[in-house]
Order: sequence, then structure tokens, then C-alpha cells
Amino acid sequence: FTATIDSGTITGAADILHVAQPAFSQQLTSLEEHFGQKLLNRSQQGVSMTDAGHAVYRHAQIILRQMDQAQADASAAGNSLAGRVSVGLVPFSSAATLSIDLLAETRKRHPGILLHLTESVGQTYSQMIMNGRLEMALIHGSGPIKGVRFEPLLSEEFFLVAHPDFAIEPDNKPVSITALDNLPLLLPPAYNFVRRAVDTAFTRTRTNLKVVGEVEIVRTLTRAVSIGLGATIMPKAIADRIITESSEPLICRMVSPRIEETLSLCVSDHTSLSEPAIAVRDILIELTARLKAPRS
Repeated sequence: FTATIDSGTITGAADILHVAQPAFSQQLTSLEEHFGQKLLNRSQQGVSMTDAGHAVYRHAQIILRQMDQAQADASAAGNSLAGRVSVGLVPFSSAATLSIDLLAETRKRHPGILLHLTESVGQTYSQMIMNGRLEMALIHGSGPIKGVRFEPLLSEEFFLVAHPDFAIEPDNKPVSITALDNLPLLLPPAYNFVRRAVDTAFTRTRTNLKVVGEVEIVRTLTRAVSIGLGATIMPKAIADRIITESSEPLICRMVSPRIEETLSLCVSDHTSLSEPAIAVRDILIELTARLKAPRS
């Protein structure tokens, strides 16, 4: 059932699981008969979940993860923690800078844990946690969202990064947002938390926000800012990365009024974390705490 949803077609799922399609379809029909509900909408374009299907999918993810954990616990009985733990790290944030450290620390402290890291711009992490596809995530915002629990860990301040050609003076003082009126900016798309925070700040100061490109890849953003295609406004961790990776001397200044976003640990409000997941959560909280610095 989960393979069908994830692949989008019955034929694709049958191929992935190496099951003949007639037998595969019969198993899906038997599942629907068991629940007494239609779980899938079938069409020539593929399959989609009904409301009942959404409910079963969420439980199925939890059941499959618990089976994997049971296998790992049985294999590692009497030894160290083991099992698969899935973590989402929101792009364009301090969270995105923690992936290597999280992987390294988890391998060092708990080599039996298989860490699955996701850094996706196209999926809502809170929804993935509610569906059981992720166990935890570092995301922007502090909720509330029904079905998940937020633990605020860090407040991220935003900085302007610009090529000297844009005549932004190098200074330790914040640059006024009103001074950025019609400045060509490269930002993530409108659904991204970073973009929404910038949009809100410009609207409140009645400053015209001129977006000349929407970029979701930090490496591309760095190169574009470096050659002067546009400036950007990013959380400090990403601004620092752009400065470090750029081949050009760039201007980096905080903006005023201050733009901030809360980075929170998000977990399910209904499903308890496994012991390996708790261990990874503790490492994640520890690494995030290292990012905290005195306010400027």
C-alpha cells in the first residue's frame, strides 16, 4: 500500500516489489475489504489516497518503521543502539549547515544507527512527520500545527549579502530595509519561510521588493551573488556560507528593522520517538545549541 502511494502507480509499485500486477492488485483490494473503506482513487494517471487512505498510510508508515526497529533491536540485543532514524533539515537555515556534523556525531556515538537525512524544498516536513515518513525535523516556525509538537531552539537573524557594485557600504551597523528599495534580489520562492519573512519585512516598511530570480540551490545563489546578478537576504548561517564560498569580496550586513525566524525541533504529537531517535534528537539539540551566539 505504501509503495503504491510513494510510486504513484500500481504498476510501478508492483515492479519495485517484484510482485505480479494481478496478485498485487488483489492484495490492495483485500486491504480495502479489510478496512471496509475505499483507500485509493484509481485513474489512468495513477492513484491517489482517499481520506481513509490518508489515515491508513500514516499508520502504515508507523507500523513499518516499528517493524524495522524491532528487527534492529533484536539484532543488537545487549549491544549498542541500532535502527533507522529519519531527520528533515530545512534548507536556507542553520539546520542545513548541521547535516555533516549530525552524521559524523551519530556515527561516532551510535554506529548502529542508520541516519536518513532529508533536505527538501518541495515537501512540508510537518506533514511528513504526521504521515510517519519523518521522525523529526528542524524547521522554521514555532507552530501551533495540529498533530506535531514544536520545541524552539534558535532564533536566526537575517543578513543582506551583496556585491560591492551595488554600492552598499561595508559597515558593522545594520542597513535600513528602506535603503534596499528596488535592489535586485535573489530569494527562494514565495512558499519558503525565508522568502515570507523578507516579504513581510518589506511590506511593513512599505519598501518595494524587487525579486529578479528565485533560487533554491545555495551553490547557485552563491555564484549569482558573487558575479553581481543580484543581492540576497538570508539567515546568518547561509550568509556566512555564501561569503566563505564566494570568490569575490562581498558585503554582509544585518538589516533593520531586524528580520528573524525561529528554528524549531518538530516531532509527532501522537507517536513516541524510538530510543535511537531520542539519541539522534539529543545530538541535534546539542549541535543546534552550538550555533547560538551573542546578539549583535
